[in-house]
Amino acid sequence: MPDADPSPAPRTPSPAVSLPPAITDPTRIRALAHPLRLELLDYLGDVGEATATECAEHTGETVANCSFHLRTLAKAGFIEAAPARGREKPWRPAAPSRRLDVDPDDPASHPAMAELVGLMLLREAERIRTFISGRTHQPDEWRDTVTVTTASFWATADEMRELVETVSHLVDRFAGRQQDPTLRPPGARLGRLLAAVNPEDFPEDPS
Repeated sequence: MPDADPSPAPRTPSPAVSLPPAITDPTRIRALAHPLRLELLDYLGDVGEATATECAEHTGETVANCSFHLRTLAKAGFIEAAPARGREKPWRPAAPSRRLDVDPDDPASHPAMAELVGLMLLREAERIRTFISGRTHQPDEWRDTVTVTTASFWATADEMRELVETVSHLVDRFAGRQQDPTLRPPGARLGRLLAAVNPEDFPEDPS
């Protein structure tokens, strides 16, 4: 990786993007814990809206199966019906982004989140593995655009909380480009980010 420019050109800071309210309902969280539903939600986020037929063409699943899982996502509030196109009935994300979290007062919240996170990590790991193994050629203009990074460090709870906040806003400067293609610079490609921050363990409760 090349060294950082010691005197980078000044850059106008992007406005902070506020995070959406956290979803903690275990029933809604579990509604996402299915590989096809995660794929459908990603696809709708990428294209803006799509019918069950278009979703079936993208995923290789049947229209009936896609329709069932799209209705499940809609019932959980993650997608909604878009304006009809004649007889076609497309779906679209209910919000541009979503944030899920554990409710410490609900015993069912943690296992629901653990199930979803486990599925998401397996899915992302397979996506990255497939990308790395299947791309033997990298265009010159896209060199140094791929990394898989791990790190270990010692930090206090406040410092780690600050790091989590920083990671949460890493892609704020690209806000709006997903929904509005006119904001995408020439040559822009869809990118993916996977990041995780966690302590190795928690201190023992003194009580």
